[in-house]
Amino acid sequence: MRLVTYRSSPAAAGRLGIIENDLVIDVERLGAARGVTLPSSMNEFIDMGPTALATTIDLVANSATAWPAGVALPVANVKLLAPIPRPRKNIFGIGLNYVEHVAESSRTLNTSKALPTEPVIFSKPPTSVIGPGDAIEHNSSITQQLDWEVELAVIIGTACKRVTEANAMNHVFGYSVMIDISARDCRRAGQWIYSKGQDTFAPFGPCIVTKDEIPDPHNLDLWLTVNGTTKQKSNTRHMLFKIPFLIADISSAITLEPGDVIATGTPDGVGAGREPQEWLWPGDVVEAAVQNIGHLRHPVVSV
Repeated sequence: MRLVTYRSSPAAAGRLGIIENDLVIDVERLGAARGVTLPSSMNEFIDMGPTALATTIDLVANSATAWPAGVALPVANVKLLAPIPRPRKNIFGIGLNYVEHVAESSRTLNTSKALPTEPVIFSKPPTSVIGPGDAIEHNSSITQQLDWEVELAVIIGTACKRVTEANAMNHVFGYSVMIDISARDCRRAGQWIYSKGQDTFAPFGPCIVTKDEIPDPHNLDLWLTVNGTTKQKSNTRHMLFKIPFLIADISSAITLEPGDVIATGTPDGVGAGREPQEWLWPGDVVEAAVQNIGHLRHPVVSV
């Protein structure tokens, strides 16, 4: 399923929906029409576990030919928000997780030429998240080096602590797209959170695709353009540390909980790695996509 958070008017609260063709199906209202209690938010839905997902899949399959009144809205008539508009805790970011990106970073960002022997983990706060179409803020008083990174995002479905690689994928709920925006000139003594955690620096969406629809998350094309020009184009098979390893590594010390998000790293082609270097400026438009998941488009604006 392709799960979204949407609102039907500017004043409306975000609600959980399913994308079916050109419609958004409201999950709570579909359940109510069929005598089943289902939640109205993504976090609550993930909390309910596999049973809620299986029930919803059945409801959709049995209702697709005739949606109950008030359940289905045209996608064109709603505003899609980030699938989880405010994650419960910081997003786990993975740095230097594609071999070619390690090489380009060592040339221009003073990182090591050697491949990491363990995942490089940083975080982006919940306040950095924006949804599809929302503006990326460029604050010229803070940065002159605003950069882009397209990433596959992994959403945790069930809590895990000290999980093994062999069992790690059992805790995945689904996948999404994230753009890791970075102010390269805001790194402080090797720390990245101020550089990567500013408001609007985590475009996220447009949906969460449940893991049953992505049989191999390590064979997905991903790309990013700026003003229509391709800047990044690669495949998730080039990850240095694969998803099971990342989950096992993080959970060895930090409990992963339902709804937690791991942004799995970016391939080469970032602005800092180009010769000459390139940066985002107000008026630019960034677009990014991951195969079989979705596409994001965001303008850059001055603040």
